[in-house]
Amino acid sequence: MKNLHLSTRLLHADRQATVEHGAIHKPLHIATAYSYETAAELTAVFQGNQSGYVYGRQGNPTTAALEAKISLLEGAVGTVSFATGMAAICSMMLALLKKGDHVVASQFLFGNTASWMQTLSQIGCDVTLVDATETAHVAAALRPATRLVFVETIANPRTQVADLNGIGALCAQRGVLYVVDSTMTTPCLFQAKSVGASLVIHSLSKSICGHGNALGGSVSDTGLFDWSGYPNLHGAYCKGTSTGWGLLQIRKKGLRDIGATLSAEHGHRIAVGAETLALRMERACANAMQLALWLEQQPQIARVYYPGLPSHPQHERSRSLFSGHGALLAFETAAGIDPFVLLDNLALIIKSSHLGDNRTLAIPVAHTIFWEMGAEQRASMGIADSLIRVSVGIEAIDDLLGDFRQALGKPRTP
Repeated sequence: MKNLHLSTRLLHADRQATVEHGAIHKPLHIATAYSYETAAELTAVFQGNQSGYVYGRQGNPTTAALEAKISLLEGAVGTVSFATGMAAICSMMLALLKKGDHVVASQFLFGNTASWMQTLSQIGCDVTLVDATETAHVAAALRPATRLVFVETIANPRTQVADLNGIGALCAQRGVLYVVDSTMTTPCLFQAKSVGASLVIHSLSKSICGHGNALGGSVSDTGLFDWSGYPNLHGAYCKGTSTGWGLLQIRKKGLRDIGATLSAEHGHRIAVGAETLALRMERACANAMQLALWLEQQPQIARVYYPGLPSHPQHERSRSLFSGHGALLAFETAAGIDPFVLLDNLALIIKSSHLGDNRTLAIPVAHTIFWEMGAEQRASMGIADSLIRVSVGIEAIDDLLGDFRQALGKPRTP
């Protein structure tokens, strides 16, 4: 199996472990509790000396099979799944940080992640937001109390590409945990392990699921970070080799204590959806590239943001890092073109806040998902009032271009 293409191994991942009754997919396990023949076995599982399941809040065989698939995709030593991507981020940080710790994060974060950083600063952890497209900004922000650096591969919605290699080298040199949210790229376009990421975050609700019918998130440990030197680990989780210490604490102090558990049903849907990830990403990225090129030529569009465009500030970086430029783009309408009217003129493209769906979705950014943060912070992120975000799906490209063509042909100000 190791010599096969990643997409092939993903399709056959369940069969590499025992699957009940010879089923091709790992079936749904909806039990809340699990029993053992002896009290000694039950105790051994509770104490982590024997593999097994103790309570549904910490996972079950169905979500464990999904975690194995995500680990396979990321080349990780292990993965913990959560109810949502935000649950993965928040639970990971609550499990690994304590009062007085310092976090450095990109200033171009997804809106809810940015909101979480504000909350984190209110409960005793200091947070510094920097322009992560330059490693020097991250380096200048590091302190003795810095415990982790958090960046996204491609920012949502303006598509800035972080200096992933440079930040990875910096974190390795300083011994700082390097957390990379790879939701926008997925493991099909980018292996975060290749830039030295310690932990990899995914909102499984997005492209990995792909069908807009399940919520989920994950944290994967690449095995690159030396947990033996991390100061915030609980003694009970430091058994045997240090490789798994951090992930075990994330499962115990994050997933178990906070309770943001991925349901078996949603885990199953995500696992099945992931089987076509490579095909879907190939089509969506190709559509996004053609749509971005076309939009850039339209007089009603002031500017297009897509890493695949030569005009993008980090275009060459995107080319060197990723096997595709992603399925997310954004654009600003020209003066006199009302973004709300343009959106309402679209007939095929869906007005929605989701990402990574098979269907193409669009949303006015400043007025919705980034409204809560206020005008000043939006300005610092380069989010104009006319900015429209598009999550490109897998429709026929002629149909997508046709919808934008007819919509742009009749926009007007109210």
